[in-house]
Amino acid sequence: MRFRVCTIQLLVAGVHHTLPAQAPIADYHQHLFSPAAAALVTGNPSAPGITADRLIALLDSAGIRHALVLSVAYTWGKASRAPVENEYEQVKAENDWTAQQVAHYPDRLRAFCSLNPLKPYALTELARCSADPQLHYGLKLHFGNSDVDLDNREDVARVRLVFEAANRYRMPIVVHLHTSIDHRRRYGADAARLFLNELLAAAPDVPVQIAHLAGSGGYDAATDSALGVFADAIAKRDPRTEKLWFDAAVVVRPGMSREQLQEIAARIRGIGVERVLFGSDAAMSPHTYPQAGWAEFRKLPLTKEEFRIIATNVPPYLSDLVSR
Repeated sequence: MRFRVCTIQLLVAGVHHTLPAQAPIADYHQHLFSPAAAALVTGNPSAPGITADRLIALLDSAGIRHALVLSVAYTWGKASRAPVENEYEQVKAENDWTAQQVAHYPDRLRAFCSLNPLKPYALTELARCSADPQLHYGLKLHFGNSDVDLDNREDVARVRLVFEAANRYRMPIVVHLHTSIDHRRRYGADAARLFLNELLAAAPDVPVQIAHLAGSGGYDAATDSALGVFADAIAKRDPRTEKLWFDAAVVVRPGMSREQLQEIAARIRGIGVERVLFGSDAAMSPHTYPQAGWAEFRKLPLTKEEFRIIATNVPPYLSDLVSR
């Protein structure tokens, strides 16, 4: 597909980039799946997975140059699934496979490693990732998949150790904050306050990206109440929010009402468009391809200038890649 090039330019580290009209410079919430991981999550032994080649083709069709690839190694330790044999070996293999895939496109893709922060091997794997040339850039955590119960002090203490370690290694963190839907964990404003006070405060030196605008895809009252806590903290210039970012992956879905779209737009303005990143999530179906994700996101009642800012936002953990 050919794109009309407009005059939007981005200055990063002294380098100008001309962007296709309306296209984001990067997709900040992407996943690759090894064949083994695809078979695990789909139950289909013949599932092909999602390779870097496939992702690059989808990015090209959307006019998007770069992507942040979040390893799905954490899914080998999913709490609501029966334990797998040699779990830690599978986690390492998935992180390494993701690193190998991303290495094929060093000017376009960046990988973050991942793990279940409640597992005994969590700190060991984080240390291993911190020394890997492809995985040391950051960490992905999925509280829902890992069943991090924010009402459980022991869980919070374990996750805090992971945040503190990531901070020592200077590894930015992307976190799916919404707690487990499978286990019906409580979620909302209280969870966001605990995250702000106990976990975000444990990683003061690194950027933290909260996935799905603090939800789990779509937008509901619990997500809005959690996001409201962050909006209030940002409005008060809480220093803990200085390095806080949000991605909007699969927040806007087909069939949303005008009122829902207005509510999301208001919250985006509340946290600040300069903190919002585009993301489209795993390309499991055409509905979640980057091109479709951006088209859905643009249904929000934001201004052209607000969309331009979001499309050209570049957090520190991708700025050197974008400047190449």
